[in-house]
Amino acid sequence: MPEILLHYIWHQRLWQGFEQVTTDGRSVEIVAVGRHNLGAGPDFTNVHLRIDGKDYYGSVEMHVCSSDWYRHHHHTDPAYDHIILHVVRQADKIVYNSHGEPLPQCVLRYPDNEDYLSSLLHQAHEMDGFQTVLRCYRQLAKSPELLEEDWKKLLLIHRLGCKRDSIQRLLQITEEDWEVAFYISLARNFGFHYNSSAFEILALHTPLRYLRKHRDSLFQLTAVLLGQSGLLTDNSATDEEHRNLLNEYRFLQHKFDLHPIDKALWKRGFNRPQNNPELRIRQFAELLHHNEFVFSQCLCANNVDNLRNIFFFAKESTSQLGKASVDLLLINTVIPYRYAYNLWRNDEKKAEEALELYALLPAEGNSIVRQWKLLGQKVATAADSQALIHLYQNYCQPQNCLNCGVGYQVFLDENKLF
Repeated sequence: MPEILLHYIWHQRLWQGFEQVTTDGRSVEIVAVGRHNLGAGPDFTNVHLRIDGKDYYGSVEMHVCSSDWYRHHHHTDPAYDHIILHVVRQADKIVYNSHGEPLPQCVLRYPDNEDYLSSLLHQAHEMDGFQTVLRCYRQLAKSPELLEEDWKKLLLIHRLGCKRDSIQRLLQITEEDWEVAFYISLARNFGFHYNSSAFEILALHTPLRYLRKHRDSLFQLTAVLLGQSGLLTDNSATDEEHRNLLNEYRFLQHKFDLHPIDKALWKRGFNRPQNNPELRIRQFAELLHHNEFVFSQCLCANNVDNLRNIFFFAKESTSQLGKASVDLLLINTVIPYRYAYNLWRNDEKKAEEALELYALLPAEGNSIVRQWKLLGQKVATAADSQALIHLYQNYCQPQNCLNCGVGYQVFLDENKLF
């Protein structure tokens, strides 16, 4: 039974008429099923439950088996600390959040008829936007092996090629300065999708050469970057620390003739606490404080652990990046730059070594990756996830099927276009 079917049963309220209870015997009333989350994080948000007569509001996570909670490392992810119910088909394990607190679980009850569930699965596939885009999803669901490893390897190379093109365009505006280009790209990816554009604009408006002049002072780096973000103002400086930062920024602003960006560029909305713009800016300042030549260090690091340690800059830091965030920076910034730089130096051996680093990192956990998993694809490493993201964005979405290894194969097999 694929997990997507549980999502569909929950979302369409097909559990109605069946008594729902937690694994420890408490009654569960589902007042509101919430919003289906296709991004990172729990499967359903804004859920309203009544457990043993007490109201709970929050998020619900779903798995076929309880043990999948650990397989997906949710027990170490603070994003899952506020789950109000873990919904499963089989409760084979007690689950705990990152604080070691047990979470309530419910084995969802619904009409358990094989023919009925098969028809529901078809409807679930039709409902899901991702799989509607994939015109060959039925064939892939039946035969996941249609997506061959050789094709995935080629997709990964194509994706790195696209990133290399972006890096070369950035080098043109930085006068071939790899450190500055890397600084701008790293800033963009520090936005972690939510604030990538704002972070990139911040870097473009805050020259690296000015930051290097005050690299020894974390206070001054933080003042410059927060001030340049537009988030540090008379209205926002409500405590002594922020007032001191604002005064320091005004001094450095005058010194370097700096102009802050529009604070309206920053998104706060539904961001998780760790994606708070000020926190990310402070983390970026601390990285620059501990590493003067970040790109050079990333080139010299000879394994994944050494690369991670560049970003784990201080264990005592209150604004430390999490391991998943560091891995995303390696995937989206460090490896593409190592690959592009070594090709620029005509060192194909080291470029291939950079490519191989993807296989040593875990796969991303975004909505595209999750949907590929629901289709039965093995997505264990960043090499897998990067290839499948590229496939979805460049072949499935634009319906470029005849140029796709899977689409063309299905076309030949059926002698028609799906």
